[in-house]
Amino acid sequence: MNVPMSGPMSVTVGVVQFPGTNCDLDTLDALAELGARTALLRSDETLLSGVDAVVIPGGFAHGDYLRTGAIARFSPIMGAVASFAGAGGPVVGICNGFQVLTEAGLLPGALRPNAGLSFLCRPQQLVMASVNHAVGHGLSPSDQLSIPINHFEGNYVCDRATLQRLRANGQVVMRYVGNPNGSVDDIAGVCNEAGNVVGLMPHPERATSELLGSADGRKLLEALLSAAASTRQAIGHHAA
Repeated sequence: MNVPMSGPMSVTVGVVQFPGTNCDLDTLDALAELGARTALLRSDETLLSGVDAVVIPGGFAHGDYLRTGAIARFSPIMGAVASFAGAGGPVVGICNGFQVLTEAGLLPGALRPNAGLSFLCRPQQLVMASVNHAVGHGLSPSDQLSIPINHFEGNYVCDRATLQRLRANGQVVMRYVGNPNGSVDDIAGVCNEAGNVVGLMPHPERATSELLGSADGRKLLEALLSAAASTRQAIGHHAA
């Protein structure tokens, strides 16, 4: 495991790199800018050592040749990610990472091609639906954020029973304002029941400065660092 950057924050965030990942360096830079130590994790690694949170970034893992995330779920690193999540460690999947987490069974539902079969790359207005999860610290339900989307298969689907559970348990993380892709219930992100595993279709690492059009993504990444610090205090530095 390579640790290329460091900062004053006491937590280390591992960013997973699959063949085809293309948002890994952006994510590393955004986290380092916030003061986190960062580690680039290869998909063929079998252990997570010394990390306090994990991000699976966007891109096209294994080319998405079979189905988005369907091949990546079998990578050796995903067994370690599942163990880390099972121990309560914060895990966030962004865009393609969200797709990987659903394929791996770490999050409910699935992502299908966008309604209209159009690739979407644009700023997107979002509203927080819940905050009791790894990217919710410091935010309030109904807070509105502007964060870019960049996907072809971001149409979130699940069956009626699953949707009822998501709503009842506060597992809908955020919703689109003006649904761009046909997602059920306008869902742009969900979490597991424990709240430590989160999937987001928007890219917070691309909204960390007003020079980029919005700094709202910082709020989600800062919340992740806060969750990582809290988890570190509760369960210690992960060494599985």
